[in-house]
Amino acid sequence: MTSARHDRGDSWHGELLDLDAYLERLGHTGERAPTLACLRALHRAHTTSIPFENVSAVLGVPLPLDVESVQDKLVRRARGGYCYEHVTLFAAALEKLGFRFTAHTGRVSLGADKILPATHALLTVTPSDDDRTWLCDVGFGGGPLEPVELADGAEAEADGWRFRVERRPDAQGFEHWWLHQYGAGGWLDRHTFTLTPQYPIDYEVGSHFVGTHPRSPFVKRLIAQRFSAARHHQIDGLTWSTTLPDGTRTEQKIEPEDLQRVLREEFGIDLDPEVVSRLKARSDAP
Repeated sequence: MTSARHDRGDSWHGELLDLDAYLERLGHTGERAPTLACLRALHRAHTTSIPFENVSAVLGVPLPLDVESVQDKLVRRARGGYCYEHVTLFAAALEKLGFRFTAHTGRVSLGADKILPATHALLTVTPSDDDRTWLCDVGFGGGPLEPVELADGAEAEADGWRFRVERRPDAQGFEHWWLHQYGAGGWLDRHTFTLTPQYPIDYEVGSHFVGTHPRSPFVKRLIAQRFSAARHHQIDGLTWSTTLPDGTRTEQKIEPEDLQRVLREEFGIDLDPEVVSRLKARSDAP
């Protein structure tokens, strides 16, 4: 009799994912194979179908990262999540489809002149029909629409959204990769990461900090994002901004009584009135 495989902690538990339900959530009806074409289609569908939101963290609700909990929230209940939830779900799907990939942790920079904590989740993936490695960043909330080749100087453009990857050593000579995004002010470094493998337990540690630490911005106010080929919507507190692929940005204040409608109609996040009331109280606080 063959014994069950011992879980060393390096599995993303794709066997627990309801793949049909996940692909239906994405609207993906194409091939189910570990190819580059499938990876591109899944990446685009995931980033444009499942919104980014931190409602649970703001309200102090636990954020478990096991596959069953994540798919219940993001797939069955049609909610959104932040990067650790998105990447846990995407990794489970890639594993079930037979892709070879590695999880990583990045540091969001956005032009900052200091080192920020490593609290962003992302993947590098090698399809079965392509020798190149591709950066998949489905959990940032603002694209890219499709994977970006992991090669120094590689640029990618999809529907006007432009990204560039760079590799450079730090002061000690360690290799770091950078993802840049093009906007109204030119190229802006978005985050940096190394190729050190990360595992589910590492994401649990990072998620605990992001979702509970008093200095984390994700526990202080509502942050929601909806990304598409045409535009990037973002709510920060009660400020709603819209950015176009060329970097053009508009901003407006959301009246508290309109928050539930805006979240539902513009972001695809349908919340109970009581939850929205608690969010408004937190988002409007100084």
